[in-house]
Amino acid sequence: MCAAGWSLMLVLICLVGSASSSPIAPPASHLPSQILPPSPSPTGLPPSTLGLPPLTSTGSSMELMATASCSLRISPSTLVVRFGDPATANCSKPNHGYSMMGWEKLPRETQGGPFFTMENFLVWSVDSVTEWSLSPECYATSEEGGQCSSSLSVIVYHPPKSVSIRFLNHSGPMYERQKYILQCTVEDVAPVENLVVTFYKGRTVLAEFCSNRTTERTPVKESFSLLVTPCRGDDGDQYWCEAKLELGPSGPQQPPAERSQNINATVLWDPEHIHPSKLHMEEKPLDCEVQNQPLGGNGTTNRCRGCFLLIALLAYLIN
Repeated sequence: MCAAGWSLMLVLICLVGSASSSPIAPPASHLPSQILPPSPSPTGLPPSTLGLPPLTSTGSSMELMATASCSLRISPSTLVVRFGDPATANCSKPNHGYSMMGWEKLPRETQGGPFFTMENFLVWSVDSVTEWSLSPECYATSEEGGQCSSSLSVIVYHPPKSVSIRFLNHSGPMYERQKYILQCTVEDVAPVENLVVTFYKGRTVLAEFCSNRTTERTPVKESFSLLVTPCRGDDGDQYWCEAKLELGPSGPQQPPAERSQNINATVLWDPEHIHPSKLHMEEKPLDCEVQNQPLGGNGTTNRCRGCFLLIALLAYLIN
């Protein structure tokens, strides 16, 4: 073999030897972390530090399940009662699954008791409702642990004490095509969010209004305004308004309502703007004594003087 061939062989042997002595390792970042063996658990720590107590977790689950499956029934679903009147509501629970039930958050007027029972229903009653904001709750305790509750919706109302209507900043007759403000005022009504005020002209409904005070529970005074533009056809009509409490299907069959007094409308207009076709001419006889009276004197005296002159002229001509 020539010298060049031996040199090439030596180079190849060196390269192969270096490759076998220094293997290429894959990057550490490509090694998945989950394949590492788990670190040993500390044995010196108390058992409570190794996780949540199973009883606490189980109790929370039971409470959530009891709340989710709560099937209490309150009758009526919405209690509508006039201020000062008696009130009654009944709460019932299923036959199985609950060990005890009761009422809570009751008004201070509630007397007697007990307010809990092991039976399947419990009645709450009060002789006179004297609070404007009530939210009694019926609760039941599950046999597996946990508690659920249901609130009774209560509407305490007071009918309008009085209703009045007037023109704002105006009195006396009105003029055609002028704008005027009618104001209807309702005294001592609750709850005002259930109030509906209707303006009328005769039997015609002009407008309806509701209050935007949705958080007020005690009796209040509320006013509503309506802009009107009378015409000559409105002359003699009557304006009035009515206040009514719309209390829903659980309320009285006849909603509490109060009506205002009537305002008689007197409308004036300019006769020059009346169309000729709408004019009505009325003929009246003239007063002849006044209209034909000459300025010189009485009519009988003038006729006598005329006759005397005519006779004198005829006598002169004959002679």
